[in-house]
Parts: sequence; C-alpha cells; structure tokens
Amino acid sequence: MTRLADGAKTCAVTGSSGYVGRCVASNLRAAGWNLTPWSRRADGNGVRFQLGAEVSPDSFAGMRALVHCAYDFTATNWDDISSINVQGSANLLRAAHAAGVERIVVISSASAFPGCRSLYGRAKLEIEQIARSIGAVTVRPGLVWGKELGGVFGGLAKQASTSRIIPMVGGGTQCQYMLHERDLSDFVLRALDDEVKVTDPVLLAHDTGWTLRQLIESLAATRGRRPVFVNLPWRAAWIGLKSLELLGVSTPFRSDSLVSLVYQNQHPDWTLARHLRAECRPFDARSTLA
Repeated sequence: MTRLADGAKTCAVTGSSGYVGRCVASNLRAAGWNLTPWSRRADGNGVRFQLGAEVSPDSFAGMRALVHCAYDFTATNWDDISSINVQGSANLLRAAHAAGVERIVVISSASAFPGCRSLYGRAKLEIEQIARSIGAVTVRPGLVWGKELGGVFGGLAKQASTSRIIPMVGGGTQCQYMLHERDLSDFVLRALDDEVKVTDPVLLAHDTGWTLRQLIESLAATRGRRPVFVNLPWRAAWIGLKSLELLGVSTPFRSDSLVSLVYQNQHPDWTLARHLRAECRPFDARSTLA
C-alpha cells in the first residue's frame, strides 16, 4: 500500500461518543482527516451504529480507513458479550474488509493477554484474532489519560478531586501503565498512513508503572487534597458488585473490571512498541489540570 493522499483521508471511527473514540477522532480531524463518526448516538453527520447488528459493506462507501474503538459494556455475561462485542466486531471488520477499506485499526486493551481472566480481556483477544485475519493493526492501549478527563481515568480524577475517603481494593497496589491520548492518536495516525505494518497486537503505554494508589495520590496532590484511603478486600468488593449486577442494578464499576484490575499482565512486553519506535510520554498529573 502507498501513503494516502490528502483527498483520500476519509475515515470511519466507531465508538466516537466514548472517551477513547472521542480523543482519537478529535486528533485525527486536527491532522486533516475527514471523519464519519459511527455511534449509537450519531447525529446527522454520522452513522448510527450498534455493535451486534449486521453491517453492510455498502456502509463504507467512500471510506478509505476505519478505526474501531466501540465496545458495549452493558453486557455482563459471556453469551451477551460474545454476541454483541465479538460477533458485532466481526460483522463490522469483515464488512469493511469486503468493502475494500484500505486501513483498519482496532483498539483493543492492555487487559487482553494470554491467560487473562476477565471476560473483557477474553473478548478483546477474540476480536484481535478477527483483526489479524483481515490484516488490521491492533493496539493494546494502557490506561488512557489526558487533560480532557473521561473514561476510567476521568473516574479516578473525579475521586481525587471530590472524595475525602477513598476505598482502595487490595490496598491499591495494582499497577497501571499510562498512555497519553495524544500518543495513542499519533500511533493510530501512523497506522493510517501505512507507517505501521504489523498484525501482532502492539502493547502501547509508557513503561513506568503506577499503582492505583500512587495515581490517585498524585492527582489529589495537584488539586491540593490529601484523601484518606481505606483498604477493601477485593473478593468482598467483587461479591457486592456481582450481586448488584444480578439484581439488575447499574453500578459505576463492574465486577468484571475488578477482575481485570486484580489479575493483570505481570509481564508486559514492550518489544514490538519499541521496534516500531512508538513514543509514549510519562504520566504527569499536573498536565491534567484545566
């Protein structure tokens, strides 16, 4: 493939109403891409898209690229997760491939690795296999952060800004590898410009780990706060969250997310990212202030 001319910079972005998708879309626009957002809440300039639904190759008319960020977190059991997220991603990616979309980038997760225990990680692994089969570039981002607060990081920043007492599951010793939203977007741009030519998943983040407690302490300190941390046994927290989910109660944090947090990849491999010369800046809580 050759580098796309400016006139051919047309790209669909799924999940563009979510934090990661919104950040990627914003930075792609700034780089001169003409974007079509695909989301459940698409307006007149986008495409209404629901993971799990059939997708026609005709939907990609005029599109030269696709960035797939969408994931439906409302599904909590494996059958629904597989039907909505895995099969839904398969429908989307195979339709794009059949339509001749030239560049496809799939946003996976650092929670996806061989032996992962969370349903989320397992689903992302299966989606990665589909992506590999059509030659797409797959990115496993760490915890995405930036000045625009959103997603998981936004929740942590809100806790650090407003909560005096913060429960810490397992003492908050779980390690997080941080990825600035601009560094993720820059890597996606390189893939869309055909500078990244790999089908193995790329683990992308700065290689300095931060424990969950360190992250919140740092965020709180930049906001002039000193929260009190209370240890919470993770199994008790999981049982409580799972019980609420079975009762149909919506919770701000899912039981499966807790599994992802507790059972992390103990041996992250940065080899491919380094080979590709991916640049990831270190986390700096001060730069998250408005």
